[in-house]
Amino acid sequence: MTTRRDILIGTGAIAAASTLPAPTVLGQAKPRVVVIGGGAGGATAAKYIAKDSEKKIAVTLIEENPNYQTCFHSNLFLGGFRDYKSILHDYAKLQGHGVDVARARAQVIDRDKKQVVLADGRRIAYDRVVVSPGIDLKYDSVPGWGKEHEERMPHAWKPGAQTRLLKRRLDAVPNGGVIVMIAPPNPFRCPPGPYERISMFAHVLKRTGKTKSKIFIIDPKETFSKQALFQEGWDKHYKGMIEWLGPKVHDGVKSVDPKTGTVVTGFETYKNCALVNVIPAQMAGAIARDSGLANQTGYCPILPESMKSTLDANIFVLGDATIAGDMPKSAFSANSQAKVAAMTIRGELIGARTFPARYANTCWSLIETDDTVKVGGAYEAKDGKITASSTFISKTGETADLRKQTQAENMGWYAGIVEDMFG
Repeated sequence: MTTRRDILIGTGAIAAASTLPAPTVLGQAKPRVVVIGGGAGGATAAKYIAKDSEKKIAVTLIEENPNYQTCFHSNLFLGGFRDYKSILHDYAKLQGHGVDVARARAQVIDRDKKQVVLADGRRIAYDRVVVSPGIDLKYDSVPGWGKEHEERMPHAWKPGAQTRLLKRRLDAVPNGGVIVMIAPPNPFRCPPGPYERISMFAHVLKRTGKTKSKIFIIDPKETFSKQALFQEGWDKHYKGMIEWLGPKVHDGVKSVDPKTGTVVTGFETYKNCALVNVIPAQMAGAIARDSGLANQTGYCPILPESMKSTLDANIFVLGDATIAGDMPKSAFSANSQAKVAAMTIRGELIGARTFPARYANTCWSLIETDDTVKVGGAYEAKDGKITASSTFISKTGETADLRKQTQAENMGWYAGIVEDMFG
């Protein structure tokens, strides 16, 4: 893991960061945009600001990791439908669009001086900043569990080593072993994600002949995304293997013991679990909070017509870190929001043409081989928030051919979005 001092400098813009001048003045030099975070929001914004401005805007993308592992489709890796290499991507092609990519950690934004402060103390001046930091976990939200316990009870809700760890732990579950997932409260990254993950857990157990195993979902929510579709699929493909427990049934998680693999709820104690997947409550990534861009909710309020922070007119916030009205926290949402922000920034800095904000999202979920469902919608700025103008969702009882077609869409979307982000 990169430390605060482990900064690899990859561009001239960053090499000169400690001596950069004050923010540029329009008409005198290229305006400068700094993008923090190289995920679905940040990478897309950096690419579209640089490319569509025809390099008239200097864009620096700051990302501490050399590669980006997509959280989207990481469940398919867990289920054996993708290999790990297929969900790992680098930033090499972004440079061809005029993006300076720096492997560094952005520590905080000095909003008064309009500078991004790196972990080693150097500063980069900006005219606009795009912040796309994803989420941080609330390690104190599950009694008895904390950061020091994420090896024994992995979350795998942030990408990288945790994803690979959860895969190893899942594959090691014995026949008859018990899996417990502690699902997160709202709001959280990827609303259907925990339940697609449960499907992939069950798929692996079934495929490897471990059909005596049992999966329990301890959920703090009364309902969850695509609930009827998932429960129909679980009953069809994994009958008797999965039990979803809402708050009225389990009466809350009272404690966990990572050493013994024990989960205690108000009504039941699960001992010697083969795997406990804890997905805790979440909040905006640290740099957004530390820079004063989040409110009391832990997330960042934005202007729905632009993705601009309501707290600073020179900063745009994207993706999971935002309070985005009706839009869910998803990669598709972040990618869509990034294009609106990029358009607005080009309009402000070089006078490019702008249009009313339009957003879109679709979330696909694989339940079993060629049995995929989806939910999504179109969104617009209305009444002070991002509001759904239309929505859709798969129906229960759909034909096998339609579900197979939906899975083909899912795979095609993945190829398209990573090309859109990094290609």
